[in-house]
Amino acid sequence: MMKKALATTLAATMLLGTAGMVAGAEEKSVEGMTVAFIPKVTGNAFFESANDGAQEFAEKWGITVEYMGSSVAGAAEQVEVIHQAINTGVDAICISTVDAAGVSDALKEAADMGITVCTWDSDANVEDRALMVSQGTPEVLGKMLVDMGVDGLTKRGKDPAADPIKYCWHYSQATVTDQNSWQVAGEAYIKENYPNWENVAPDNYYSEQDSEKAVNVGAAVLDNHSDIDLILCNDSTALPGQLQAAQNAGLTKDDITITGFASPNSIKEFCKAGVLYEWGLWDCKIQGAMGCYVAAYLAAGNEVKVGDTISIPEIGDVTVEPNESIAEGAATGDVNNGVVLLPERAVFDETNMDDYNF
Repeated sequence: MMKKALATTLAATMLLGTAGMVAGAEEKSVEGMTVAFIPKVTGNAFFESANDGAQEFAEKWGITVEYMGSSVAGAAEQVEVIHQAINTGVDAICISTVDAAGVSDALKEAADMGITVCTWDSDANVEDRALMVSQGTPEVLGKMLVDMGVDGLTKRGKDPAADPIKYCWHYSQATVTDQNSWQVAGEAYIKENYPNWENVAPDNYYSEQDSEKAVNVGAAVLDNHSDIDLILCNDSTALPGQLQAAQNAGLTKDDITITGFASPNSIKEFCKAGVLYEWGLWDCKIQGAMGCYVAAYLAAGNEVKVGDTISIPEIGDVTVEPNESIAEGAATGDVNNGVVLLPERAVFDETNMDDYNF
């Protein structure tokens, strides 16, 4: 069973002063750098909170973060935003991609123009970016999703290890690399530990990060599978949509187990209303800030390789990991290519959710 009050910021022992350093190298200042910070979609609590964090830290670091996005989550819309960033003359782009393949040419165009490209939350093709700031490995996040589901099932009287649990996945779309990697890892974890479970929708349910569609798809899940036990929503739009659909149907956490990833503020009311026991995430404010910092850091002329440590002022030390840490078999370039991992995640429930405000 998972701990309930994991800190979402880096541990206090990692907090530093105001100077960042790469081991064995003379640091170039990030001051004056401009970063285009691009979400999958604007208006979503997760991405808006990430921008809040990025802006807060950018002021301390002396960089400019331009929040540039579209209210529609689509590859074509992101390509247009990337072109806007190029035309604006930014030093770096930090993007959470809707479709890695769909934005590939545009990101290559940005790099050819001398713009540093980094990613956060949802990756690009590894050859199309420098560093990725990831919330965790697929194994860590897939297991976390399933474990939260197990906890909810247990609390409402089910025996996850013995009962014939029926479940499915509801998230954004098949082209989003991070969510699909968590689903694949979660499925592997279920098969190994809960062979008695049955996935009633192996092709998954997708709502394309559209809030209205998430409610409608959520209702379809409930209509199509009236005896479903567990719905795993590894997307910050799908989870509130699925919860709203359950609430509309008069269901509570004692009737069905729904869990997933979303900002605490977007789910608190559902928790207070008794629609779910718990859900999880990571500190997206820190992630957004880290993404913008590493993009500015490389744009300023600093170089890193796998194994190097980057000291992010007022946040802490992070280590550059190989791309295969989040994408099996992925190659890593010799310089300025790899992954930076957030060290911790958080599980929210009625006992601690008001401790968070994002």
